Amino acid sequence: MTRRLVDTGPPGWLDIGSYGRYGPGRRDRLSSAQVAFIARTVRRAPEVMIKMLNQGGRGLGSVARHLKYLDRDGDLPIETDDGDPLKGKGVSKALLDDWDLELDAKRPPTADHKPRQMGKQPKLVHKMIFSMPAGTPPNKVLAAVKDFAREEFGAKHRYAMVLHTDEPHPHVHMVVKAMGYDGIRLNIRRATLREWRRQFARHLREHGVAANATERAVRGVTKPQKQDAIYRAQRRRDSTHWRQRTAAVVREMTSDGEIKPEPGKAELLETRYRIVSGWNAIADDLARQGQAGLAQEVRRFVTQLPPVRTEREWIRDRMLEQAKGSERAQLADRWKQDALASWQVFRAQQQVLEHARLRELEHAQQQSLERTGKRSRTHRDDRTR
Repeated sequence: MTRRLVDTGPPGWLDIGSYGRYGPGRRDRLSSAQVAFIARTVRRAPEVMIKMLNQGGRGLGSVARHLKYLDRDGDLPIETDDGDPLKGKGVSKALLDDWDLELDAKRPPTADHKPRQMGKQPKLVHKMIFSMPAGTPPNKVLAAVKDFAREEFGAKHRYAMVLHTDEPHPHVHMVVKAMGYDGIRLNIRRATLREWRRQFARHLREHGVAANATERAVRGVTKPQKQDAIYRAQRRRDSTHWRQRTAAVVREMTSDGEIKPEPGKAELLETRYRIVSGWNAIADDLARQGQAGLAQEVRRFVTQLPPVRTEREWIRDRMLEQAKGSERAQLADRWKQDALASWQVFRAQQQVLEHARLRELEHAQQQSLERTGKRSRTHRDDRTR
C-alpha cells in the first residue's frame, strides 16, 4: 500500500535567504501578496505555532487518556469533523468507538509503515497543538483551526479538537486519526508543517487576527532550539543539567567573559549573511517599485536583528545577566572557582584510575618477564643434560 504525503503546494515563493543571489536584473516584480508578507514580517506580526506531540499516539489507552485530558473529563466541549460539539462524561470513549481505533490497533503494519518502525505499533492518531500569543481572541483561534481542519482533513480523516484557555496564550489541541477513509495512512513531514503554518496564519487573517508564518532565521532568531532541555533547565536553575552546562561554559570563559567559538557559529553567521543580503535586495526592489516607506522599514528591520548566538554564548549571557556592575566579576570568579574545584575532583579521580592501570600493566609485564626467564632457564638446563 503506497504512502500518501500531504500536498504542501508549490515551493516557497519568497525564500529570503536566496532572494539576493541573482541580482535585481533577474527578478520579477514583487507581487501584492509578497509585499503583504514582507510588511507583516518587518512589522513583527504575531507568529503562529503548530507543535506535534509525538508521544502516546500508538496505544488505545494513551489515546483515551489524552482525550480525557483535552475535554477535562467531560467539562469542555469537543469539536469534531461531524460539526456537532460533544460534551459530557464518557464522550472520549464514545469517540474512540466511533473512530474504530480498536480495529486499527489490531491491524498489521502495512506497506506504508516505515521500515525503521516495523518493530513498533503504527500510530493510531496524530496529536498537535495550534497556538497564538497572549491577547489573541480564543474564539477566533478556534474558528481558524476549524476552517483549517475542514480544508485539510475534511472527507479524508476523522478529527477532533478542544480549545484551552487555562494559559495566557490560547491554544487548540487537535487529534487526527492516522488511517484515512481510503485506508491510506497520514504521514506528516517538515514541509507539511511549514505549509500548515502558512495556512493556519491565512485563516487567522481571514478572521481579522494579525498572524504570520515565517522561518526563524528570517526573523533573525538564531538561538538553537534542538536542545530545548537546556532552556527548561535554566528556568529551574537548580537542575543538574543546568549546573553541568554552566560549569562547562565557565571553564572556557576568559577574564573578560569571552569563550571559544563553537564550530556551528560559522554556519549561523553564513545563514545570517544570506538573510541580510536577501532583505537588502528586497529593500532595493521595493524602492524601485515605489514602496519607499516599506523599503525603509525593511532596512530598519535588518539593523534590529538580534546578534547571532550559539548555545554556549546564550548560557554565558544568561549567567552574566544575573550579575550587575562589580558583582559580575565576583560572580564569574566564584563560578570559575566552583568549576575548577569540580575539575580538580574529576582529575584526581582520573589520576587514581590511571595509576591503578599503570600498576596493573607493570605487574603484567613483570609476570611476563618471569615466565620468559623461567622458560630460558629450563631450556638451558635441558641443553646441559
